[in-house]
Amino acid sequence: MIQSMTGYGKAVLQISTKKITVELKSLNSKNLDLNVRIPSYYREKELNVRKKLASALVRGKVDFFIYIENNSGEGSSKINETVVKEYMNQLKTIVDSNEVELLKMAIKLPDALKTEREELDEEEWLQIDVAIDDAIEKLNKYRTDEGASMQADFDLRISIIEKLLEKVIEIDPKRIEHIKVKLKKSIEELATKIDENRFEQELIYYIEKLDITEEKVRLKNHLDYFKKELEEQISNGKKLGFITQEIGREINTIGSKSNFAEMQKLVVQMKDELEKVKEQNLNVL
Repeated sequence: MIQSMTGYGKAVLQISTKKITVELKSLNSKNLDLNVRIPSYYREKELNVRKKLASALVRGKVDFFIYIENNSGEGSSKINETVVKEYMNQLKTIVDSNEVELLKMAIKLPDALKTEREELDEEEWLQIDVAIDDAIEKLNKYRTDEGASMQADFDLRISIIEKLLEKVIEIDPKRIEHIKVKLKKSIEELATKIDENRFEQELIYYIEKLDITEEKVRLKNHLDYFKKELEEQISNGKKLGFITQEIGREINTIGSKSNFAEMQKLVVQMKDELEKVKEQNLNVL
């Protein structure tokens, strides 16, 4: 079953005074393009996160975020008392002002606030790691649901091409007869006596060059292969892309050999459906 590269997953975790949100977004891309944003005190786990995401998501432009909301009301930044007092003492020698005004000025100066770096809590990270797995599972569920819709569309497009191919096969004898009559008429218009045996030989040679039997067989095989690949357990958009290239090659050859307006119209319709398949396939994992 195919999967889309588009997906979204989110997991929310409440740990003591923290609300931790893990969020994943995925769009289509030829390869895996990871953008990981996590708080600095989890930075040592970034490599493990990237490996986990690469293994689980395979391809796509993936944005990964961890958001922290501190519910305790305590911030990580604190007043650097020593520095602030020193600033105030220096300011007293410059300006004539009360303590409150001096404090307002001092607090805005460099290093007046100090940030206390929170250390990584391994137990906390284990819970976050579970939340990451949950977000990945939700994103993959999203991808699978999207893939089911895409597969239904693929089935429709391929079945239309198959029906058009059946019409091509049906009118092929009519096409050959039309070519024979057209050539015969052209010869007659020349008002030149011809050797009928030689004409038949040349006609057979010409008709053989316009024969599309092999193309019809190969096109049918490629369409069957595409449908078979849609049912495989592992989604493989790149492989489907290669198959559509082969389908397009056979359709183009039939069109170039047809020399028959009725068949060329069918070829144009097949090309139109195939373009829709190719466009949709750009988002297959």
